[in-house]
Amino acid sequence: MSHRQYDRIETPESLIASLRDMLGDRLSTAAAVLEQHGKDESWHAASPPDAVVFATSTEEVAKVVTLCAEHNVPIVPFGTGSSLEGHVAALRGGICIDLSRMDAILEVNNEDLDCRVQAGVTREQLNDHLRDTGLFFPIDPGANASIGGMTATRASGTNAVRYGTMRDNVLNLTVVTPDGKIIKTANRARKSSAGYDLTRLFVGSEGTLGVITEIALKLYGIPEAMSAAVCAFPSVDAAVDTVILTIQAGIPVARIEFLDEMQIRAINNYSKTDHKEAPTLFFEFHGTEAGVKEQAEFVQSVAEEFGAEEFQWATRQEDRNKLWAARHKAYYASLQLEPGKAGMPTDVCVPISKLAEAIRETRADCDASPLTCTIVGHVGDGNFHTLILLDPEDPAQMAEAKRLHDRMVERALKLGGTCTGEHGIGYGKLDFMEAEHGPDTIALMRAIKSAIDPKGLMNPGKLIPGL
Repeated sequence: MSHRQYDRIETPESLIASLRDMLGDRLSTAAAVLEQHGKDESWHAASPPDAVVFATSTEEVAKVVTLCAEHNVPIVPFGTGSSLEGHVAALRGGICIDLSRMDAILEVNNEDLDCRVQAGVTREQLNDHLRDTGLFFPIDPGANASIGGMTATRASGTNAVRYGTMRDNVLNLTVVTPDGKIIKTANRARKSSAGYDLTRLFVGSEGTLGVITEIALKLYGIPEAMSAAVCAFPSVDAAVDTVILTIQAGIPVARIEFLDEMQIRAINNYSKTDHKEAPTLFFEFHGTEAGVKEQAEFVQSVAEEFGAEEFQWATRQEDRNKLWAARHKAYYASLQLEPGKAGMPTDVCVPISKLAEAIRETRADCDASPLTCTIVGHVGDGNFHTLILLDPEDPAQMAEAKRLHDRMVERALKLGGTCTGEHGIGYGKLDFMEAEHGPDTIALMRAIKSAIDPKGLMNPGKLIPGL
């Protein structure tokens, strides 16, 4: 979890000059721009690139990559900078390719329930565009991230329990490979048995295998009815047992979010809500009027069996929006518990039967620590997050935060889980890759990386230890 030191590769002035001739004022070496592009929203220290390119087309990205490859200069793709594990830090210097100006929605195929977008399109922009079609794109990581970045980090979010993650919703990709070639990973068919599944290889590759420039996505019909509910529980176990029984019963809940007592206190203060300070679940149900009613009644009866208090229902759109806005602001709400402190966010994912144990023991570690921590989770698929508040300039607090983080990950791995359900690896979680996958699997990952990117220029220092 420490900021690794890498030897920076010098970017030749001749490359900068060539890029400036090609791009004009869409190449920047301004210090503020470089600093902005060397840091994401996490606590990890900035590591700025030597120049930032603002690309506007796949062909332009290919030309930039080709020039960088000719000069053996690293390349770091950049979307909105909302990642959380140091994904965009230019650890070895080089050229950052900012894709935010590639923000065109290229096609929407209503009858086939799919679309194709450039990598810089954000999820909110896409759903605004789709609003009048009766369709929507459900993956919601909270931040208004770019679709390219969400694909590269295999993003997930609050809706994943029903709609899956980015892995499940990407049909094909246009990618610029490390030697500057443009490839398409698949066609528009919903399934195929034709060759290696290159789409899934690039989904979650975190910019280490190429630059994703276009994405074809599955879309869904906007549900006829939606209903949300909030319910407090006497214990973490009671809340999680409600989740487990709901999932095992096959109830197609759209969202099930867990917030611990400390997190509820934070959002009450920040969002001016009045939820009881107790382990709490937020639910959302999608479907027909009758289907939503049936789902809600079943879940309410299960929750009451585990000692839940009265449900607070939200059926009007403005009430649901307020509820989920408070949930999405959980990170900022937590920071306000101790103004001036930074937040170290981390996540793990475990089999759902192990979820109560993982959360309960993590909460016990946090309660015994001098640091303030909040816990939230997309618990329908076993994923939860801890935000640790600390002063990053205080070595003792950093060491304690690292201890808490490491115990959380080690516990998840022991329970058959993963070191990250949706944040990704970047360089922040590199230390856990071999413990999770084993040396032979890591060796295979290195072989794939070396075959596709033999010069090691694509986002070096990320995802795979030693590369």
